[in-house]
Amino acid sequence: MQKDVKRKIKVGVVLSSGGGRGVFAHTGFLLALEQLGIEIGAVTGCSAGSLVGGVYASGTDLHQWADRLARVKTSEYWTPDSWSRILWQMVVRKGRGYTGFSDAATAIEFIRSNLAVQTFEECRIPFYSLATNLTQGDKALFSSGELAPRIMASAAMPILYRPVEIDGELFSDGATIKLASTEAICCRHQLDALIVHHTSGRREGPQGLDHALRQPWSLVEILYLLLYRKRPWYLSDQPLVFRHCRCGCGAPVIVIEPDLPEITWPLSEGGNTVKMAAKQQCEALLGPYLDTLRSDPKKLVALVHDEPAENGSDDE
Repeated sequence: MQKDVKRKIKVGVVLSSGGGRGVFAHTGFLLALEQLGIEIGAVTGCSAGSLVGGVYASGTDLHQWADRLARVKTSEYWTPDSWSRILWQMVVRKGRGYTGFSDAATAIEFIRSNLAVQTFEECRIPFYSLATNLTQGDKALFSSGELAPRIMASAAMPILYRPVEIDGELFSDGATIKLASTEAICCRHQLDALIVHHTSGRREGPQGLDHALRQPWSLVEILYLLLYRKRPWYLSDQPLVFRHCRCGCGAPVIVIEPDLPEITWPLSEGGNTVKMAAKQQCEALLGPYLDTLRSDPKKLVALVHDEPAENGSDDE
């Protein structure tokens, strides 16, 4: 008589944008999942989430990556033009053709040096990187080719970085993932559950503008206001909420939005505090549901509380 083989649970992870804070927060989140014994079957990431997700999916040890982050120098990922060049570009040339303060080449090399493999095809688990295709005026979901430039294409924040050219087209920061059909990795890989880790700060209304004007790099903070003016459908006012995939498979979607301290650009002090806060909150929030998540995630559907779709579409 053939023995019953227990089916392996497959959990996917979605890592949002979130700037420098998001890089540290997502690292802490993945360390928490590792500590909790949750095996990840696929990852999709955007901006900060693309960086951390790509490093993880490539096979780099998380503790090694966290240690590398703790020692990173600004010059390894941020090489802005001199003030004289910036003034010449903005005053003499009136900004024509000037698309960002820093080239992306140094940041791409930093990413490349922290990857265990160099292509999507070599990753130990499926990985997707979401960017904005400026040439086509649409989203781009990378899943093949060289990792480092496509990760940076997702993380090249307008104004701070010049767009990244790939195959003759220009790409920049993908802003936030909203779980449209193109990003529903639970459907693509028949996952049992999806965990969204959302670290983009709330920047809405007069309070959001006031916050932006009081921060260093207010110009960039105002750009954040535009990028994140509409929160994804799956978020709530709670740090933990259960949704379900609207794109076909109906898998439970566990959404975590941690309460994190701010850190300013370029990354300086505070990164380790953010990492530990994200790790501890993830462990605390998932703890009560851990046994179900590891044995039969479909039971989490009973906890789902979905908001109605806006404008009749989930892809907005």
